[in-house]
Amino acid sequence: MKILSLIGVIAYVLISPTSTAQTPSHFNEEKIDQLVEQTLSTFKVPGAAIGVIKDGKVLLNKGYGVQDINAPDRVDQHTLFKIASTTKAFNSAALAILVDQNKLHWDSKVVDIIPEFALYDDWVTKEFTIADLLTHRSGLARFAGDLMLWPEPAGFSREEIINNLKFLKPASGFRSEYAYDNLLYIVAGEVVAKITGMSWEAFVEKHIMAPLGMQRCFAGPVPAKQMKNIAQPHGVIDDKIEIVKRNQTYHKYSVMAAAGGIKCSVNDLLTWVDTQLNKGISAQGVRLFSEKQSEVMWKPHTILPVYESEKKYDNTNFKAYGLGWTLADVHGYKRVSHTGTLSGNLAYITLVPELDLGVIVLINQSSYYARSTLMNSIVQMFMDIPQQDWLSIEIAKQEERIAKIKANSVTSAASNTKPVRKTVLLPLKAYAGIYQDPWFGQVKISLENGQLNFQSLKSKKLVGEMLEHQEHAFIVWYDDRSLEGDAIARFITDQNQQVVGMTMEPLSEDTDASFDYQDLNFIRLSQQ
Repeated sequence: MKILSLIGVIAYVLISPTSTAQTPSHFNEEKIDQLVEQTLSTFKVPGAAIGVIKDGKVLLNKGYGVQDINAPDRVDQHTLFKIASTTKAFNSAALAILVDQNKLHWDSKVVDIIPEFALYDDWVTKEFTIADLLTHRSGLARFAGDLMLWPEPAGFSREEIINNLKFLKPASGFRSEYAYDNLLYIVAGEVVAKITGMSWEAFVEKHIMAPLGMQRCFAGPVPAKQMKNIAQPHGVIDDKIEIVKRNQTYHKYSVMAAAGGIKCSVNDLLTWVDTQLNKGISAQGVRLFSEKQSEVMWKPHTILPVYESEKKYDNTNFKAYGLGWTLADVHGYKRVSHTGTLSGNLAYITLVPELDLGVIVLINQSSYYARSTLMNSIVQMFMDIPQQDWLSIEIAKQEERIAKIKANSVTSAASNTKPVRKTVLLPLKAYAGIYQDPWFGQVKISLENGQLNFQSLKSKKLVGEMLEHQEHAFIVWYDDRSLEGDAIARFITDQNQQVVGMTMEPLSEDTDASFDYQDLNFIRLSQQ
């Protein structure tokens, strides 16, 4: 009986999903090298950094391509990238540390910590918890208020952002549905600051990055002596690759740091991913947060819709959002992941706990298709499934989207070709003046040499000319073509044909949703 029991134990260890398994035959570094080079070339991406860790062993930790299209410096494992919204998992981990220390609870009320916190509805304000800050179920519209964050520097302080939340009208019921937001992660960062007396940036660097030895990872500005080996942000305007100069801000303070401001190398992110896979403890035995809190962060809090493409390609039946992580079943495995998107810098981190697998993809160009190609191709190598040609899949998706945009939009978001001017109903001077929105502040519409111009008095990058479009509508054509956020401004008139207000909407279907023009409602304060 003892011998049979021993055989049973050995058999269990050999087949258990938690036991160390050999790398599947699908994984091949040379194959990945070829895939990366082909993907970068296809989608016009200057450079990338890829990390793969399996069973605690680093299988891949390297860079590809160049940091800057105008310089020869190659990307390597220590190149700094902006990791955008993959920062959110650091934010939830910071709060988990404080929960472990009994300094707050996930169901603690935000107003008890930040009394000035207020949303549009008083009852929702009183009931809003720490967990609600991290789960995209506030009732706010998708990306509500993001114009207070981007394009950087948007000119709003964190205090102003918190104060302006009460002006954003809800788009759904509280905790009723998923709508991604960034502002509440900034509030979450201020919760950390209130409780600890340290800035969010300082706390994360001291209590997460330093204990893990993440020397090329920064929550705040990158120190001058570390300002080297930087992946410069790139975009494609009219099929030409350009550096997005406004996002060369590694050395600057960022108001949105807690939502998407971390800068990190793939080498250091491998340490972070390994700690996540080990449920809060590093390979060196450093405990950041408890296994209990790991489970809380990785459990479903908000149900997400499953798209047909996810069912088709990933065999996904269920998706949810945890605390700073997106959760889904993929080919029978639990996937814990998050993407990060800033103009010119994209990131993607995926964990498959059952396989003890972590994959990191960082690129320095705004190609969602390149990012998805690399991540999906690498992750599937570790699964016993037919290997799909993700490069071809993403090329087809890009072509389909381009065709749709050309058919339905006035112009592409990434275009330098001005639309044809049309006639409006009133003399141009009738539209000039100062306009006020409750949360975004004032914009100035000025008439100079027969040309209307748009200028946000708060968000200094939003400056451009206004092209006559239709009736009382104008196209706001920004001077900085890398913004890819041109808009239609529609003026509101009273019964006397006097202009009294203005609303805005994206010019193109492919405009980034963070240009949340739909939340703006300007009242005219004065004429020019």
